[in-house]
Amino acid sequence: MDMQQFSEIARLSDELKALLTQAPSVRLATRIEELEDLACGGRENTSWTVSYTLPDGQQVDEVEVVKVKNGISANYIEPYMRSRDPDCMLIADENATDKTRFRDRFHTPFTELRNETMQWLSETDLAIFAFEMGQGGLGGDALAICPANAGFFAFGLGLLQGIVDVQQLDRPFRPSTIIYVAPPFRHTHFEGKQVVVHNRGAAHEIFSYNLYPGPSAKKGVYGALIELGEQSGWVTAHCSAVEVITPYDNLIGFMHEGASGGGKSEMLQQPHRESDGRLLLGHNLVTKEKRYLEIPRTCELHPVCDDMGLCHPDLQDGNGKLSLVDAESAWFVRVDHIRKYGTDPELERLTLDPTHPQLFLNIDAVVGSTALIWDHIEDKPGQPCPNPRVVIPRDMVPEVTQGKTAIDIRSFGVRTPPCTAEDPTYGIIGLMHVLPPALAWLWRMVAPRGYANPSIVDNAGMSSEGVGSYWPFSTGKRVAQANLLLKQFQDAPQTRYVLTPNQHVGAWETGFMPQWLVRDYLARRGHSRFRPEQITPSRCSLLGYSLQNMRIEGTTIPQWFLQVDKQPEVGVAAYDEGTRILTEFFHQQLKKYLEPGLDATGRKIIECCLSGGTVEDYKTFMPEADL
Repeated sequence: MDMQQFSEIARLSDELKALLTQAPSVRLATRIEELEDLACGGRENTSWTVSYTLPDGQQVDEVEVVKVKNGISANYIEPYMRSRDPDCMLIADENATDKTRFRDRFHTPFTELRNETMQWLSETDLAIFAFEMGQGGLGGDALAICPANAGFFAFGLGLLQGIVDVQQLDRPFRPSTIIYVAPPFRHTHFEGKQVVVHNRGAAHEIFSYNLYPGPSAKKGVYGALIELGEQSGWVTAHCSAVEVITPYDNLIGFMHEGASGGGKSEMLQQPHRESDGRLLLGHNLVTKEKRYLEIPRTCELHPVCDDMGLCHPDLQDGNGKLSLVDAESAWFVRVDHIRKYGTDPELERLTLDPTHPQLFLNIDAVVGSTALIWDHIEDKPGQPCPNPRVVIPRDMVPEVTQGKTAIDIRSFGVRTPPCTAEDPTYGIIGLMHVLPPALAWLWRMVAPRGYANPSIVDNAGMSSEGVGSYWPFSTGKRVAQANLLLKQFQDAPQTRYVLTPNQHVGAWETGFMPQWLVRDYLARRGHSRFRPEQITPSRCSLLGYSLQNMRIEGTTIPQWFLQVDKQPEVGVAAYDEGTRILTEFFHQQLKKYLEPGLDATGRKIIECCLSGGTVEDYKTFMPEADL
């Protein structure tokens, strides 16, 4: 199909038609294999350096790409480009937003740079493809326009979002979202920083001025979905989801939310076992003691989504539970925790012997080798990159769930630091806490980014990702998203809420074991209620209810894993200092929402927190299911 035919079928604007007509060459991909062929600059190549010549004659090398036996491996030459910069998003238009506008940061309208970008693209060999956002096109039609020499980026975007052949559609293709990729501008205009500009006009334009797919190919598209939902009254949640089937044939739908690094991908994984088959519950950083569990058979997992759950009104059944579908066609899986062979046999098998093309990022691989997900490239000698990734098509995932899933339990994950009497921190979250819906909503308003976050460039201190943990990707208004999430909670009174930490529980280093154990524990319980004597209000009211005891397959979990103030290495004084830290942080973040337009119930919930409300106070704001 030539560009004239495509332009007519795809109902493109005159400006876009002119751009595609003027470009020296345009490769229209209708299958993912065509983009895989372009990943190394052409099917005949086994390696490729993505580079650009700047106006001053300087050549900038961005990415080294090689073909490996199990896909394509791409490594960024600059370590800064190997993780998402949290400050990369800018808004070019004058529509409502709480985000930084392009003109405010650079003191000039975006119009001139947009014209320069379109001119550069019109003089560049291009690769383009069409896709549908969300599952079943619920998020609208979209178009990607990339420089052909950055075929690996187009390949990754095609994996994540899918590709459609517009000639095969039984309806008109009308792109409401368009991604433009123009990497040289990172150096000529932005001092080497990652910048992604959203321009919400007749179409939602996303200008990606860098080649790391996180801010644009993934989170940029996510931003467009969030914006569409803000205008139409629904949410694309930042979550993973999984249907869990117990050894006793209970089926429970889990949804796990949290800031980047909060355990979403891990919720789809089986617990990591020691070489002898045991589960390492934790390693005490003070006493050096280790605690193990022996669970011969864990639950069966049917993954639903890895990072983005589309909660469209058409999916809701009116049964009191939230329902969702995957908003992506592939999963952007972080593998920093895979440091040796045998850590996660299922994930290793998927990536070693794939049935579909896949893309490796920040993995040390050479031409013709097999990319190994535990062989991370080093940012500098002796320091592995903290953000190695693999893009896995969801059709490769065993037992993946097709269609929508009803959510029984909605958990929230927080990366917590160690907490000891000598060094008190907010790492006071026990293995699991039960939250009333109002308190669960507050945790999503604050969404702590947490300790040692591997997914982003900035790891300094405790910071917030805000509403639903997807606020960094939202282009609109904070209060609008807060209201949408609150309504979502109110409309799903039969969905229940828990809080889980990862990395540490007090003085114990745990990794992601808490959420794995809690998932199996709650699935085995099915829909049964806790007896009054099984739970108690937490010493820190923000943590809802603590469990008095927990038993999994006959093994009793020590109470100090459930109530951190009872750990001798922590104690009451350090716990209370952690409460103070957490409470002050909540107050600081929640005050941002006290603006005109906030739902009246949401305002009352926040005011309850600011005035030191108890767990019982939070229970009064909306109906809830018994847990």
